[in-house]
Amino acid sequence: MSAVKVGAVIITMGNRPAELRALLDSVAGQHGDPVEVVVVGNGSPVPDVPEGVRTVELPENLGIPGGRNVGIEAFGPGGCDVDILLFLDDDGLLARPDTAELCREAFAADPELGIISFRIADPETGETQRRHVPRLRASDPMRSSRVTTFLGGANAVRTTVFAEVGGLPAEFFYAHEETDLAWRALDAGWLIDYRSDMVLYHPTTAPSRHAVYHRMVARNRVWLARRNLPALLVPVYLGVWLLLTLARRPSKEALRAWFGGFKEGWTSPCGPRRPMRWRTVWRLTRLGRPPVI
Repeated sequence: MSAVKVGAVIITMGNRPAELRALLDSVAGQHGDPVEVVVVGNGSPVPDVPEGVRTVELPENLGIPGGRNVGIEAFGPGGCDVDILLFLDDDGLLARPDTAELCREAFAADPELGIISFRIADPETGETQRRHVPRLRASDPMRSSRVTTFLGGANAVRTTVFAEVGGLPAEFFYAHEETDLAWRALDAGWLIDYRSDMVLYHPTTAPSRHAVYHRMVARNRVWLARRNLPALLVPVYLGVWLLLTLARRPSKEALRAWFGGFKEGWTSPCGPRRPMRWRTVWRLTRLGRPPVI
């Protein structure tokens, strides 16, 4: 397994130096060959990091996918200098020292495996929130399975996936960029696994507490459909999500932000449109998540 080179991309806003250092220590403590690390300061200076950790400081915040794309390119075009890239939130912590080795083994064992989604657990309780299990049947987070999307701040990607389907959609800035990449990867024939034994400790937070969250989620949901779905499924997918949003009875402020983002998703450019094949639609359906839910 030692021939498989692993790198890690970590995005930071420079405001969590202690957490970043703890994460870097957990990466440095991984078994097997050392994991090469690039820390991207997304519009902010990078705090002091250990020797050997490369840094890139961006003059402005490019958003999460834009910052991660810069990190990918730091490992050569499309990340070609390594075989696997880990993407880790800067306030996370790898729970086990064999995570990198587990990744090497998983990708070596299955040449069609393109992406692994880690399990996110609260560092104090060890519990995993339902929203952090990337499938509809999410009641048992300890069950590993094949899935149709992944978690952006706790995952591993085979770099040949980027070479084949491109990077993350930088225009999304935040929200649903992982599903956009996942759908393109699945359409190209790659597989995605959720692994409960690969754990990133991360504090439990609720992103929905911010109004901007609702705007970005709605706008990018429309962009996701416009970019990736066959035309027939676009209104079905967005209609389902409209009904689900209303059923959750968000606050007036959140709903106002959501509808603003929904409108913005239709009126603003979303990047290139590459609708997935109907064969991929059927594949997603067999995996338990048809692309209308």
